[in-house]
Amino acid sequence: MSTIAAISTAPGNAGIGIIRLSGDDCFKILQKIFKPKNKGEIKGYTIKYGNIVKRENDEIIDEVLVSYFVAPKSYTKENMCEINSHGGIVVENQILEECLKNGAVLAEPGEFTKRAFMNGRIDLSQAEAVIDIINSKTEKEMMVAQRHLEGSLSKKIKKKHWLKSLRTCVTQRKITNLCPKIY
Repeated sequence: MSTIAAISTAPGNAGIGIIRLSGDDCFKILQKIFKPKNKGEIKGYTIKYGNIVKRENDEIIDEVLVSYFVAPKSYTKENMCEINSHGGIVVENQILEECLKNGAVLAEPGEFTKRAFMNGRIDLSQAEAVIDIINSKTEKEMMVAQRHLEGSLSKKIKKKHWLKSLRTCVTQRKITNLCPKIY
């Protein structure tokens, strides 16, 4: 799969902005544009301080902290990194642009969560819970979505064997008889 990149924080001015990368080449891309203050081996589950630079001339874009996550112990179960920059549309867009110029592909909305689902880190109800948390308007909505993200709905479905029954129906093509208006 390609290496994806996106601004992960809400648009606008803020103290911190986060640009996230995920995929096999994320560390290679980062090495091209990140100049750490303390040289040395980059290890997973660490944070390094340094500068994001324009590759063609080493011009500093911003002073950043970079978090490293090594597959499979990341949100997507792929190699991942998060660049914590100063917030603001201009600086975040410039960092994202450097990531894209150096081999990343712009992530679609929800693509990090889609990869977490496709790579088996979360199931479908947990993936849906992520957007429910993001869109929750009340504390109660957020709490319900959080429980779903923790797997409460998935456990209930497994306990009642609904998933197995649904798979059996689909496999035996009985779904057309159960839902004739859809087919």
